[in-house]
Amino acid sequence: MRAADPAAAVRRALGAADPARWQPGAGGRRLVVAIGKAAPAMAAAALEQLGPGPAIVVTAPDAPGRAALPAGVELLSGGHPLPDAGSLAAGARLLAAAGDLGPRDLMLVLVSGGASAMVEAPRPPLDLPALRALNRLLLESGFDITRTNLVRQALSRLKGGGLARVAAPARVETLILSDVIGDDPRAVASGPTVAAVGRPSEAEALLRARGLWPRLPEPVRAALAAAVAAEAAGEDPTMAPANAAPAEVIGSNALSLAAMAEAARRAGGRSVRCLAPPLTGDVAEAAARLCAALGEAEAAARAGRPQAVLAGGETTVVVRGPGRGGRNQELALRVALAAEGRRAVPWVLLAAGSDGRDGPTPHAGGLVDAGTAARIRAAGADPEALLAANDSARALELAGAAFDSGPTGTNVADLTVLLVGSAVLGRGECRSHELRHWRERTPALDDSRVMQETRRNA
Repeated sequence: MRAADPAAAVRRALGAADPARWQPGAGGRRLVVAIGKAAPAMAAAALEQLGPGPAIVVTAPDAPGRAALPAGVELLSGGHPLPDAGSLAAGARLLAAAGDLGPRDLMLVLVSGGASAMVEAPRPPLDLPALRALNRLLLESGFDITRTNLVRQALSRLKGGGLARVAAPARVETLILSDVIGDDPRAVASGPTVAAVGRPSEAEALLRARGLWPRLPEPVRAALAAAVAAEAAGEDPTMAPANAAPAEVIGSNALSLAAMAEAARRAGGRSVRCLAPPLTGDVAEAAARLCAALGEAEAAARAGRPQAVLAGGETTVVVRGPGRGGRNQELALRVALAAEGRRAVPWVLLAAGSDGRDGPTPHAGGLVDAGTAARIRAAGADPEALLAANDSARALELAGAAFDSGPTGTNVADLTVLLVGSAVLGRGECRSHELRHWRERTPALDDSRVMQETRRNA
């Protein structure tokens, strides 16, 4: 998580560039806009480095760092994972502030994950109830983040470069803490200062192909029809805003995965492997990959070489039941069920969101081992039935396997740790506390070693 420290990432980026890049024109103003789960830390670091000035921060109500923001910062709250009235108020405020900028002004936009829901300015006639219904449908339908944001961009006046276009002719600079695998700036926070992922007609085609069109509220269909009509008239959201410089990604899942690998190697005692490609796509397929990796690691551990298997990524879940959970909790539960009873070599798996939240639950993810499924049954529940109901949170809570970290103040997608074989615990006695022990004896990281690991994994 230190590798994903948003304040440190902002300071590095600002310090590495020509100072003139961050200055407005002669007599102009600089407006700092920070949006997303890491917005408070990013804004505070920018203002510390560049000096005081106007700033607008939009983040979650419980985001760390809110109270530490400098005096004079305009602090707004937006909903997550679903937009709320605060999200619409924040979107209107940002568009108004951007529209007030002139040709000598600079807007520095600091983007982090979660802002797609926290900041919104929907196309008419899309209203808040219909917008929330749409977002709930997208989240439950198994779309990856790029397809989800293709639809969101088509229905927004702020996303897909909308904020930058409103700021014209002011110059726009963007720094991104990416929570998207592959780090496409168009997909992070729905790309408020960059080109859109695609065109509205593509969003409509996607919704029809997935059978979602009949389930959309009428205001959604009407707003999308207006966007398609504007496209037919020559509007092209896939063109980058002319007044915006290319966005710079300053933190990512790959960087945090590399930091994990470096920490594991320096801690010693285990052979370290990073899964490639990342864990993306359907959560069941990701669980199968982890179980296959567990089998390979068991063979090495039997030969006296304990293993650490590390992965980054972001899976998708199709919600078919009424339960509570998130993609990391479901991933952990699926592995616990598939590897139930594999006790010949002790193992433990952590799957967690780097932001400290997994879905609409208070948990960050799940921490499971070979006995997790049995503990759920001992508590009087059927783990397979809970999985079928998408009730992974309850299943893991019953087993004492829900992992809680609290909000971390950053967001670089999901991280998974699988430890196999143990030099600390005896045969068949794997406990989740080995992860905590491993973390406590991990020394501080050297940034240069982390960057070398990032390049090696790439």
